[in-house]
Amino acid sequence: MKVREVGSELQPKTIALLRQAFPGSSHEVCLVEKLRGNGRNIHEWACIHTGKVIAHIVFTNAYNGKEVCGLHLAPLAVKPEFQRQGVGSELLRFALRQEAVRSSTLFVLGDLQFYRKFGFESCLLPLCPFARGNKHFLSIRNDGAEEFVVAYEPEFARVD
Repeated sequence: MKVREVGSELQPKTIALLRQAFPGSSHEVCLVEKLRGNGRNIHEWACIHTGKVIAHIVFTNAYNGKEVCGLHLAPLAVKPEFQRQGVGSELLRFALRQEAVRSSTLFVLGDLQFYRKFGFESCLLPLCPFARGNKHFLSIRNDGAEEFVVAYEPEFARVD
């Protein structure tokens, strides 16, 4: 198993993986395609096994107004036949060590039990526009001292 930064040669394979990992939902595929197509600053890695992409992780900018205040983790996807085998955990551990991620404040809207294993804590502030009462909203390296609604790239609001 190898982890590689996603370049143009892996992009179609990561889109195929997103379709498999989120059956019945086009949101994740549309989101990643729009982020890439609009030239957003994203950090993404893929886990490769026997020449196939089996996991994919993406980080995008988080904003306080117009100022970048950290990164959002979304999506994290694992090919169905590799789920619950530690592949997603290994990919997340790898990403958390990368230069672009390791010193940033990180936000994620997801499974509390899963993300807490990696140092994420429930986040009271800033407020997440997609999580009523910040339920399932977590962060790392967040002082939570300022009240604001954390913003996402515009593509998150326009996912078809």
